[in-house]
Amino acid sequence: MIVGTGIDVVDIARFAETLERTPGLRTRLFTEVERGLPMRSLAARFAAKEALAKALGAPVGLCWTDATIERGEDGRPHVVMRGTVATRAEALGVRTVHVSLSHDAGVASAVVIAES
Repeated sequence: MIVGTGIDVVDIARFAETLERTPGLRTRLFTEVERGLPMRSLAARFAAKEALAKALGAPVGLCWTDATIERGEDGRPHVVMRGTVATRAEALGVRTVHVSLSHDAGVASAVVIAES
């Protein structure tokens, strides 16, 4: 059963400018594993975190670094949840999270589907 869905789109150049203007933002948004990725990948992961928050009902208090978007051995992205994000997912009965990422023509996008 679908518990929630989320989608988000990020302008990659604008996102890069924001990270340059506010250097501490990279640490607040991304885990250590994610921080060294190319800008298009960071933008796609930020879109995925936004989409995940929407799929979980966008509750106040989610910590961005309590979700890591990783590439699985099969090449597909997946979410590793802990802390505030894992607690919210558990409260909603989420058992599976599907993630799709894309970046093209200066735009990064992500779709997340949370299932019980």
